[in-house]
Amino acid sequence: MATDYYAVLGVQRDASQDEIKKAFRRLARELHPDVNPDPKTQERFKEINTAYEVLSDPQKKQVYDLGGDPAGGAAGAGFGAGGFGNFSDIMDAFFGTAAQRGPRSRTRRGQDAMIRLDIDLDEAAFGTTKEIQVDTATVCTSCSGEGAAPGTSAQTCDMCRGRGEVSQVTRSFLGQVMTSRPCPQCQGFGTVVPTPCPECAGDGRIRSRRTLTVKIPAGVDNGTRIQLAGEGEVGPGGGPAGDLYVEIHENPHSVFQRRGDDLHCTVTIPMTAAALGTKCPLETLDGVEEVDIRPGTQSGQSIPLHGRGVTHLRGGGRGDLIVHVEVQTPSKLEPEQEELLRRLAKLRGEERPLGQFQPGQQGLFSRLKDAFNGR
Repeated sequence: MATDYYAVLGVQRDASQDEIKKAFRRLARELHPDVNPDPKTQERFKEINTAYEVLSDPQKKQVYDLGGDPAGGAAGAGFGAGGFGNFSDIMDAFFGTAAQRGPRSRTRRGQDAMIRLDIDLDEAAFGTTKEIQVDTATVCTSCSGEGAAPGTSAQTCDMCRGRGEVSQVTRSFLGQVMTSRPCPQCQGFGTVVPTPCPECAGDGRIRSRRTLTVKIPAGVDNGTRIQLAGEGEVGPGGGPAGDLYVEIHENPHSVFQRRGDDLHCTVTIPMTAAALGTKCPLETLDGVEEVDIRPGTQSGQSIPLHGRGVTHLRGGGRGDLIVHVEVQTPSKLEPEQEELLRRLAKLRGEERPLGQFQPGQQGLFSRLKDAFNGR
């Protein structure tokens, strides 16, 4: 006499799959050998496991409802000493989460993409808007991502009947073991495409070139990445697109070197201008400005121009422009120029022969210092 699996689980014959699962989980918690080691309880546990194995499988349930017994009436073929059932069902009973089963979707999210964008220093400092061209996967316009040729559609796989997996029962020294694996005919999708779209070969996407407008914020630097959500690769089956990342690369400038948000440059002036002082015009990012060279400026000194650097990416304000002064000594003098310099050296008390100068005694000011110190 065949076992009444509905009665074993305590459900009606018209119970839904959700009701069958809840009943199994409730009984499994009560009767599992780890919880109740009584031998009679173990036999009862084998019965409910076998009942659930049959009633949770649509194909086996259909056979059972028509009068057959897919389990062969052996109430122990599912678990315990007599055999093992579907392990994911047992895990579901105790942890409340079953392993992902059934057909997998043909539609999946696409990958992220990245493109490099070269910009100039002034564009990085103040921000700009750029148009870029990207080659990415887009939804196939012929099949709208379905993958099937126009006028056709995907069909249910006749091997797994839409489940996406096939089961196999084998016997071992432990008893009957049921294993499931992806259907080899539909690759686990549950459907097959008899006539793939000729445009995308059934993938649901094609590669195409698009033009996008990118807003570059002020203050970006080398390596800064700007995220454009949903502008990356479209996924298989016309799935949602990933993101596009625009990586900034700043072109070298002919005058300025960038260090963080500060800019640095070097101006070269003659020694007479350094001694007497002057105003030096400088082309900055904001236009031409005059740099005040004070009398007596030495080579290597720096003059800051506040707020003339790069805009801070986060927060207000800007960095500084640091002007480094380089005093140029003439390498060749005209006779008149040489005579003037000799007269200047004599007036400053710097007419000692070459090699007579000692550290700290090379000029008029150092001599006055020696005199003041009584040397």
